[in-house]
Amino acid sequence: MRSSLAAVCAAALLAPALLAPMPALAGEGGAPDGEHIFHSRCQICHTVAANGKPGQAAPNLRGVVGRPAASTAFRGYSAALRASGLTWTPALIDTFLQGPAKLVPGTKMAIILKDPAERAALVGWLAALSPPAGR
Repeated sequence: MRSSLAAVCAAALLAPALLAPMPALAGEGGAPDGEHIFHSRCQICHTVAANGKPGQAAPNLRGVVGRPAASTAFRGYSAALRASGLTWTPALIDTFLQGPAKLVPGTKMAIILKDPAERAALVGWLAALSPPAGR
């Protein structure tokens, strides 16, 4: 009886930790890992493949930094994003990820990343996949 009571108490103490959201895998220095964030939060709709296949649910994000919004062959852009006139900079991507519909009312993008460190890691990783300006 005593061991089952101990097991119940241990389970009660561990339950909040088991149910908590999984943090982004840490890179060097404990910072979130942008590639892991992409694979866990973005890859369900987006790709970063060099030759991303047509028919993805969302545009390919390889080379997004420095690219005008809604400028790839992806056919599912919202009218709002096509008309936005935006060019994706790291700062603008960060703002967009904080609330896509706040920046571009009518966008189809619905995912929000609240954690500034996660956004910074993701944006940094995406920037590393983008060619330098002028190329």
